[in-house]
Amino acid sequence: MPDYRVSPLVQELPATVPFVGPETQERNQGSLFKARIGANESVFGPSPNAIQAMADAASESWMYGDPEFHDLREDLAAHHQVESGNIMVGEGIDGMLGYVARMFLQPGDTVVTSAGAYPTFNYHVNGYGGKLEFVPYRDDREDLDALIQKATQLQARLIYVSNPDNPMGSWWDAQSIESITKQIPENCLLILDEAYGEFAPPGTLPPLDLDNQRLLRMRTFSKAYGLAGMRVGYAIGNAELILEFNKIRNHFGVGRVAQAAARAALKDQAHLQRVLTQVNNSLETIKEIAVENGLMPLPTASNFLTIDCGKDGAFAAALMQSLIGKGIFVRMPGVSPLNRCIRITAGLPEELQILAETLPKVLEEVRKSF
Repeated sequence: MPDYRVSPLVQELPATVPFVGPETQERNQGSLFKARIGANESVFGPSPNAIQAMADAASESWMYGDPEFHDLREDLAAHHQVESGNIMVGEGIDGMLGYVARMFLQPGDTVVTSAGAYPTFNYHVNGYGGKLEFVPYRDDREDLDALIQKATQLQARLIYVSNPDNPMGSWWDAQSIESITKQIPENCLLILDEAYGEFAPPGTLPPLDLDNQRLLRMRTFSKAYGLAGMRVGYAIGNAELILEFNKIRNHFGVGRVAQAAARAALKDQAHLQRVLTQVNNSLETIKEIAVENGLMPLPTASNFLTIDCGKDGAFAAALMQSLIGKGIFVRMPGVSPLNRCIRITAGLPEELQILAETLPKVLEEVRKSF
């Protein structure tokens, strides 16, 4: 028995992380990945202006970052044409999800999400004692109507929806999203995770509704802006709702260098557009590779392609592990029937060349066992 006593809730939780990182896998296999195309990072990197801003801010890193994120919030407010009081910054969307769970949940409160959706949200809900209720995907998309119905039936405190979706890359149009934002049950909050919003086709993201006190929209600098390692995300919402974050958040959670990087990245929209073009080109190449090998790529509004392997989860897992063993880092959904797929992030041309050369050999070997 240890000499310390954690809370009864923590005693019941597993010591785990939502994702096994590529670094962990590299350590386990004793070699680096040749193609890191599994974590939905942007291999095309941040804006050169952001890199310069980080270099300039490095000498000031002896100082804490502004705990009010004043300049970054002002920039984001101007970008989204809202007031700075409608914006709160945090340690990526992951950090923001943890804050929302802390603000809204007491042990035993019900939370509704999709079976197979972003596991970090579930991790935070479990950490605050929430009771997760899952709704299956329908046609490889989150079932919006069923989510609202279950939340209403169970008097849920939180609903989680991602649009575009991870892990499938699917999406709903703005009209469908607007419809459910008008149906959020009383005493419930809808978290709309829009981490991949910059990649989505026009008409995917609805206009901001800042009067709706039951809705929080989440955005990030980790994906299209290429700053996953800096951990900067933010929430957009009603000013009174946003103010609640100041009661519980880590005020120094986003450092000085990270804030400088995010400001510079946001201002370089030309770089963002170049990245979007590179991502589209890369996804087209991955699509061609998949089709040439008898696999079926699914439509995507993200920076990754989910590929239907045509069999069950065991086959997809064997394919994923074989690719990892050959130095190609990919991932897959964890819940049936989504786990019939693997997921490949947009990569550099040289990484996709390795994929193109390796996938046929790996598939041949895996198919022999099935």
